[in-house]
Amino acid sequence: MNVDELVRDSLREQATEQRPLGPGFADRVLTARRRRRTRTLASLAAATTAVVAFAVAVPMLESGNDGARLATEANQSDVIAHPDQSPPRDLIAAGDVALAAYYTWKNVEQTDDRAVGVREYRLLNQKTGKYEKTTKWSFIDIAPGMRTAAVLEKDLPTQRIGLLNLLTGEVERWIPVDRGVAGVSFSPDGGKLVATTYKANPDLRFKVDYDSDGDGKNNDYDQSHDQPRTGFYVIDVATGKGSWSEVLEENVRNARQDFAFSHDGKLVYSGLAMEPLMQYYDFKGSKVDRPANERYTQWYVDAGVSPNGRLVANDGGAVLDAYAGVRIADVPGYTPLAWVDDKRLILWYSEPGENEHHTRLVLATIGSDKLVRLSGALKGNDGAPGQWTPIFAER
Repeated sequence: MNVDELVRDSLREQATEQRPLGPGFADRVLTARRRRRTRTLASLAAATTAVVAFAVAVPMLESGNDGARLATEANQSDVIAHPDQSPPRDLIAAGDVALAAYYTWKNVEQTDDRAVGVREYRLLNQKTGKYEKTTKWSFIDIAPGMRTAAVLEKDLPTQRIGLLNLLTGEVERWIPVDRGVAGVSFSPDGGKLVATTYKANPDLRFKVDYDSDGDGKNNDYDQSHDQPRTGFYVIDVATGKGSWSEVLEENVRNARQDFAFSHDGKLVYSGLAMEPLMQYYDFKGSKVDRPANERYTQWYVDAGVSPNGRLVANDGGAVLDAYAGVRIADVPGYTPLAWVDDKRLILWYSEPGENEHHTRLVLATIGSDKLVRLSGALKGNDGAPGQWTPIFAER
């Protein structure tokens, strides 16, 4: 083994010496969808070009007919917190990142032994600044700027993607697809969508004969062990045009295993059940190596790489050098959810002595033990109505 190999292995060992995984890890692995929505100065010109193209294609998305101002623009405070609210009722934000929506889960029985896991969304109303329930959509992702959402209709997989105006509440345009889609995610600049295709609904649940949630009842459901995923589309938002790539990967953990964009938006990736744990693809579906600054990311941790591309936030609040994997800091909290800037993170955090399931949103700063409480604590245990999953976007 040469010197370079010894150094590399040593750095890798340091990167893996992290705190134990936080509560709710299994549920996060099942449902995690990473978002990297904070812009950097280096990418500002490219993002501006994409926004101009998008505005030309969908002119209504910039403002309403009455010129109403977005709620996320009306309040320019650096931190907008509601530590007494869980689930949140009013806008929560920090820096250039806001809580765009959140959802809860419930199982809807279809037969005696089968159910479907349904997300119930609360979207930020850009007129009122309040989160309001919507029952129209089975899946939602929010574009940077929080003017537009990509939405999928109730019965999955579906063969069209809607572009929802978050100020008017109307679908401005539908993008048809030839293969069934059950997951969708915007690129970091909002100019593209990656849509994951499935041959069956990946949220189907089947009754099991054991107590999986610890409530003392053998009436629980588990995901299908069949893998219904078939591949992905990469779609240009402005034109609605894109291409589909078949991906038949056996080393996949969940029935739902959606694709997402890399930090720079030039590749897509998927989580895997075993090493290397993440697989990257170019837009034609060919396997490629991990980007240099994403070698230490975890696909189930939403925050990922910092805006400047130099840091990685991992489960347990560990902050690593993105290129070397060296652990350089720890921030209080369990699960990093979003980078606010290159020094601040939004995380799930459990107060000392609290139930491990009763985490709350907090804002933490690298190098400081001070926390800003952004929301109230979750209630109940995993899967309970008091548990909710946040969706962050650039405001």
